[in-house]
Amino acid sequence: MTATGTWRRAERVAAILERLARTGSVVVADLAVEFGVSLATLRRDLQLLEEQKLLGRTHGGAVALDVAYELPVRYRTNQQREQKRAIARVAVTRIPLGSVVGLTGGTTTTEVARQLTVRDSLTVVTNALNIAAELAIRPKVKVVVPGGVARPQSYELVGMWGEQALRGINIGVAVVGVDGVDPDGGITTHDEIEAHTNAALLARARTVIVVADSSKLGRVHLARIAGLDQVDEIITDAGADHDTVARLRARAMVTLAASPGPAAVVLASVVPAGHRQGEGA
Repeated sequence: MTATGTWRRAERVAAILERLARTGSVVVADLAVEFGVSLATLRRDLQLLEEQKLLGRTHGGAVALDVAYELPVRYRTNQQREQKRAIARVAVTRIPLGSVVGLTGGTTTTEVARQLTVRDSLTVVTNALNIAAELAIRPKVKVVVPGGVARPQSYELVGMWGEQALRGINIGVAVVGVDGVDPDGGITTHDEIEAHTNAALLARARTVIVVADSSKLGRVHLARIAGLDQVDEIITDAGADHDTVARLRARAMVTLAASPGPAAVVLASVVPAGHRQGEGA
């Protein structure tokens, strides 16, 4: 993180929400000292988050709401950034030249998209508006957006219109971002409509790769996208909890993948790649 006094608002807000998730409450005076900003600035930050129903304000601070909310993408960009870049570097090596690639929304899949821009002759199918916007200006990348209703939290287009379009699309490799990965719970996210749309994209792929930083491992959220039997590979960072990795070993092989910068861990499903015969062929 940047030095005290140089925190940007998005970084402060993300840090405040992380602290609330961990401790349940924050004190304005303490945050002002930590971030090197005025009390008035912190109060404006808290007011913004209260208006978005991400916290409840109290005298002198704020408390977490008694709900499992989804942190909007714009506040997650700087979280685990180096780990996500390392994961993306590994994921890109799994994508052959000339492939049709499916990308769901998320900060890690956004990193994958950025690193794909150096590749030639790719077709990218994505329901994420921010990813489509970044790739659309690349002359050697064909971008296909299946459509749907935009979710402001993830910038994804979701719903029946997109799912209907996906039924007619064949995807070689799907790279899926998730909010939780668990041996029993499978891959999960906060929103049930988003989960349904992502499952439709996943079903059209011959190979499915899940990209998730280590903070997502062992978590189970409301909406299930798929079980681990539908996943060919899970790529996470080297900070993964050993106990959680051990639990996942019951369902997956675990190996280390070399990459520049922070190491990444690959959790490869025991089901061979391309096992969904007849789907997405």
